[in-house]
Amino acid sequence: MSRLKAGDKAPKFSLPDQDGETVSVSDFKGQRVLVYFYPKAMTPGCTVQACGLRDKMNELKEIGVEVLGISTDTPEKLSRFAEKEMLNFTLLSDVDHQVAEQFGVWGVKQFMGKTYEGIHRISFLVDPKGDIEHVFDKFKTSNHHQIVLDYLKQHSS
Repeated sequence: MSRLKAGDKAPKFSLPDQDGETVSVSDFKGQRVLVYFYPKAMTPGCTVQACGLRDKMNELKEIGVEVLGISTDTPEKLSRFAEKEMLNFTLLSDVDHQVAEQFGVWGVKQFMGKTYEGIHRISFLVDPKGDIEHVFDKFKTSNHHQIVLDYLKQHSS
């Protein structure tokens, strides 16, 4: 699994969102976008991570950053997740994990002695030109939003 890194071109992709509408990354041209991959909606860690971003959405918007959360969940499940947690950003459904593979975050994982394929919890900041500006791969679900914000505050254009 070769993961994209800072300086790489971000893959161009279109996926259905939690309302079943198609969202393309090109819709956000000229903006910075945080593309964050998470394993599964409605699970404890992913909920903590999503709620952290939800609560910091105003700050992120002020800095001019859009958020796209991507998992292999169906749009129906994403819709329930967004509703239950009152999420205020776009969730995208990558059911056949093609986008996760393009970013290099789909691969073998281990959990409680089992090995399986899944999404690695990694976030990519895409700059207005469509290049990857920064990769966030060292964080806890509880401080992900803070690490992202700290980076953005140090590197605001």
